[in-house]
Amino acid sequence: MRHNVKGRKLNRTSSHRRALMRTLLTQLLEYKRIHTTEAKAKELRPYAEKMITKARLAYQREQQGLLDDGQKYDVHTRRLLGRDIRKKEVIEALFDEICPEIGDRPGGYTRIVKTGIRRGDSGRAALIELVDYNREIVGNAPKKAKKKAKLAKNVSAPVAEVVEPIAEVVEEVTETVVDTVEETVEVVAEAAVETTEAVVDTVEEVVEEATSEEVSEETNEDVKSEDTTDSEEAKKD
Repeated sequence: MRHNVKGRKLNRTSSHRRALMRTLLTQLLEYKRIHTTEAKAKELRPYAEKMITKARLAYQREQQGLLDDGQKYDVHTRRLLGRDIRKKEVIEALFDEICPEIGDRPGGYTRIVKTGIRRGDSGRAALIELVDYNREIVGNAPKKAKKKAKLAKNVSAPVAEVVEPIAEVVEEVTETVVDTVEETVEVVAEAAVETTEAVVDTVEEVVEEATSEEVSEETNEDVKSEDTTDSEEAKKD
């Protein structure tokens, strides 16, 4: 029979387990959601529910004026909570923000969402969060979308005012760039034509010189041949 074995030891001693629960509770109330293992989340949930209920009842007594000696704050309950919540700012946030959000609801302050297997050690991971601060799951996401749409409409007018002069400047710059490019193309084309004409003239001159040299060589050869024939005829005579 399983007598006196309630709860999870989490492979820790009693003092270590108590310190772990206090740390997780403080982080949960400070950040409104934490990501941990499934076993720790299930062990933290009743512990956090008891602390929040204690704070909720003390907050109601403060609002109804049921404290002794005309006190404004339930100092005794805040000190009791200070044993487990080690940050004064978190205790103040619990009474000033979380308790007014909870109202008169007796329990059900937290939610556990399983997130699958954790990489590394293959542990079962889970997300534990305060129900009243999960706006996306509760159903307030469309309101955010509407707000974003309104902001977009409000921002579109000044953006258009800024974009129009920029577009005009861009058009002017592009026109000037196109004009300069056309002018440079024309100059390059004229220079190319001039260089081609000069090359053609030089080629023609070289050809003429070459032909004149060939003609002079041929004439010299003819003269030499005639001289040789005359000398041979004189020898015969």
